[in-house]
Amino acid sequence: MARIQPEDKGEVFTLVDEKGNEELYKETLRFQADNSDKWYICLYPVDQENDEEVNVQAFEMIPGESEEDEVQLMPIESDEEWDMVQQVINTFIDDDGNFNI
Repeated sequence: MARIQPEDKGEVFTLVDEKGNEELYKETLRFQADNSDKWYICLYPVDQENDEEVNVQAFEMIPGESEEDEVQLMPIESDEEWDMVQQVINTFIDDDGNFNI
């Protein structure tokens, strides 16, 4: 279904909302879709790390041209892409609702 890179798990990103507020997010999953060259990343707020439930957000991830360049996180806009991302995420959720890689 997708190529997973669990070794990248744990990277921290700073996201800025529309009001200019910065919030730290931690990576939980990064994968490449089988049917395209696109990479996707799932993040959750660092301040929710020890909560029983976290708000996971997914983005299309465009790698930088070199190791020093920052990656770009783009919104997922099509329903087809959202469905595919949700399917990948669901493969890592156990019967108790825990996310396991």
